Amino acid sequence: MLGYIWHYVYSSFLRHWLKWLIRQVTGQCELQRICSTYKPGAPRTSRAEHSLRSSKSKVLREALESNRDKLEQRVEEIIKVKNIKPQKDPLFKGSLHVCLLQITGYSSLCVSVEDLRKKVFDSEDQDHEAMLFNLWGLLMPTVKLESRMTKQWGDIGFQGDDPKTDFRGMGMLGLINLVFFSENYTEEARQVLSHANHPKLGYSYAIVGINLTEMAYSLLRSGALKSHFYNTVEGTPELQHFHQLYCYLAYEFDKFWLAEEPESIMHFNQYREKFHDKIKTLLQEPDVGLRLTVQSGKK
Repeated sequence: MLGYIWHYVYSSFLRHWLKWLIRQVTGQCELQRICSTYKPGAPRTSRAEHSLRSSKSKVLREALESNRDKLEQRVEEIIKVKNIKPQKDPLFKGSLHVCLLQITGYSSLCVSVEDLRKKVFDSEDQDHEAMLFNLWGLLMPTVKLESRMTKQWGDIGFQGDDPKTDFRGMGMLGLINLVFFSENYTEEARQVLSHANHPKLGYSYAIVGINLTEMAYSLLRSGALKSHFYNTVEGTPELQHFHQLYCYLAYEFDKFWLAEEPESIMHFNQYREKFHDKIKTLLQEPDVGLRLTVQSGKK
């Protein structure tokens, strides 16, 4: 209760006067101090986002909802509202613009990922079917698929004769992630598949991949991936950056699973949550950057 009262008093009254006092002493507004004090990436952008969101100025708050093509205009408006002299702080405009690209880009990425998740795999769509057959060809280049409906799909970790039923939860997002990993990290994807087919430590490659897509999706929606994207993408985070994150999760989960040596696949949920906790802990580091860096991969 006391914590709530303190937060209310600070955010409603004390913070405003403290910011005013510091500006009188330093000659800089809070955004200027953030951009000049903290290095580019999450340390700077996260603080700028908080400052903008907490501002009493509608102009500053609305900048967080701007379209990419309006960001330069929003920066100019902020400079005017905060009475900032560009000649005295020539780096501020560019620094704030990058922060806004990252902040608004993250929001746009959430929308794009959600759209793919809602897109249902359609057997009548030739593009969807081609993507599915491409996945098989990338993972099993020397084995011919006998037919569209076949138990062979189980060899790459699907549950039944028709993989489309496994995409119900994550829609096309699940398939696109699987294909992206196989296209951009082909050797690593085949290596992970071989581990998944281990007689003792094996798991369903495709099903686990879709499950990891759900993990990445949940982390994105919760905001947990902000620091990662703010540190690894200098401008606007886009779908390819989300797919790259999935590749990291798929590769690292395989290493984690083999190292843990579970007694059986029946314990999957237990180890999945343990891996999830490990990733969430990494994401709390201010300099976090979950990159999959291997020789054959495209960075």
